[in-house]
Amino acid sequence: MKKTLLIASLLLSACADETISGQVDTTDIWKLQSMNAEPVTENITLTFPQKGEIAGQAPCNRYSASQKAPLPWFEIGPVRATRMACAALALEQRYFEMLADMTLIERKAESLLLTNDAGQSLLFTRN
Repeated sequence: MKKTLLIASLLLSACADETISGQVDTTDIWKLQSMNAEPVTENITLTFPQKGEIAGQAPCNRYSASQKAPLPWFEIGPVRATRMACAALALEQRYFEMLADMTLIERKAESLLLTNDAGQSLLFTRN
């Protein structure tokens, strides 16, 4: 009996999503409020549409990436994005670079804070 319970427990824990995508609603849209405490006025969003995935809208392009690190860690694969140009392309590139450099994520009620060891931060609020 103990062996059966142990196996069932291991199977259930293997199915649990310990990434941030398993801890937020897949329909939530998180809007970027600041980069390194500097306000952002452009519309930049982040979503967690399914286990191990992030997606969103940057000023010019839609983007996505894989995300597999368990909480509180945050690590994404290469950012895939459409290739539209706009006036805010430099901001978008900076956002993608910073997003790729984030290593920790913390959720506090209506906000998500991504940080790294270099002291950089991205602050999002639920839209």
